[in-house]
Amino acid sequence: MNIEDFRSYCLAKKGVTEEFPFGGETLVFKVMGKMFALTDVDLFAGVNLKCDPEEAEQLRESYPAIQPGYHMNKKHWNTVDMDGSLDDKFICGLIDQSYDLVVKGLTKTQKELLTKL
Repeated sequence: MNIEDFRSYCLAKKGVTEEFPFGGETLVFKVMGKMFALTDVDLFAGVNLKCDPEEAEQLRESYPAIQPGYHMNKKHWNTVDMDGSLDDKFICGLIDQSYDLVVKGLTKTQKELLTKL
């Protein structure tokens, strides 16, 4: 997966915006103002994705390309190396899980707004 495919996949989700709140090289994707994915646009060496804490541990044990989230809460975020060792379908599934976790945590009002988009 290259950065354009990653970007397109994230932006195709309902209610998603892209921002650069941490400077010009860190691209952040948000749903209803809440982060679910971020990456370095210059290197695209890895992406940070939110993950259920128990599943995060299992993924880290099973895949060398998945580590605790770099500069993130290591309990809730994983960094997924974009080194080609994981196939695109698997990475898309991790993006979906991250997005769904964030949507699950939205307020009732935010969820209602999201369904209207």
